[in-house]
Amino acid sequence: MRAEERQHRILARARSDGRVEVSGIAADLAVAPETVRRDLRLLEQHGLVRRTHGGAYPVESAGFETNLANRATLRVPEKRRIAAAAVELLGDAETIYIDEGFGPQLVAEALPPGRPLTVITASIPVASHLATKPDTTVYLLGGRVRGRTLATVDHWATQMLAGFVIDLAFLGANGISRRYGLTTPDPAVANVKAQVVRASRRRVFAGVHTKFGVNSFCRFASVADFEAIVTDTGLSAVEAQRYSVLGPQVIRA
Repeated sequence: MRAEERQHRILARARSDGRVEVSGIAADLAVAPETVRRDLRLLEQHGLVRRTHGGAYPVESAGFETNLANRATLRVPEKRRIAAAAVELLGDAETIYIDEGFGPQLVAEALPPGRPLTVITASIPVASHLATKPDTTVYLLGGRVRGRTLATVDHWATQMLAGFVIDLAFLGANGISRRYGLTTPDPAVANVKAQVVRASRRRVFAGVHTKFGVNSFCRFASVADFEAIVTDTGLSAVEAQRYSVLGPQVIRA
C-alpha cells in the first residue's frame, strides 16, 4: 500500500470513528506502529488531525465537520463540567445567547431553574429544551437549517441578531488558538457567530481542551473578545496562563 493511500485510509477512519488508535490501525493495515505514527505526524503537519497519546483525532475543516450525534459521545463528563462552570458566570444577565452544538446544549440544561431569562439561540435542540420552561422566553433565529448541527444560518439569522443587545453570549468554536482566535469550518456559521460577538456585552467561550491550538477555516472572533474561557483540566495550567495573558479569565473545570 502506498503511503498516500494509507494516510487517506487513516484519515477516513479518524473522521468516521472520531479518533484512531495507533495499535488498532497498525493491525488493520498490517504495518508497524511506527509507520502509523509517521503518517499521523504528517497528517498533523497538514492540519488534518491532532495527535494524542496513542492515537489522534480529526481536525474539523472546510471539507469536514462532525455532527451532533458524534459530538454527543465524546468527552461528555468534561463537557458537563464545563457547562456547569460556564453557567456560574451568568451574573446579572437577563438576556443570553446560547450557541449551536452539543456543548451549548449542556449549557442550556445547566441553567438555574426558576430564574427569568430571555434566551436567543440558533440551535433547534436548545430552543426545544428551553421553550417549555415557565420562566424562559426563547427566540429562535430564522434561516436555513444545517443538518449537521440542527442550527439556523444565513442572512435571516444575522438580521435578527443585528436588532438585539444581548447581555451575555455562551459561544463555542471548532478551534481556538492564540494566533488565529476562534474558528469554525462553515462561513455561514462564522457570520452568525461574528454577529453574536458584535451584539453581546459579555462573551464566554466554553469548549473542551482538544479545541485549543486548532485552527479551522473561518475566523469569527479573537481571544481578547471574551471575558472568560471555560475548559477542562486537559488544558495545562501553563497553556491556560498563555491564553489569560490575552485578556480572558481561564477556568479549568
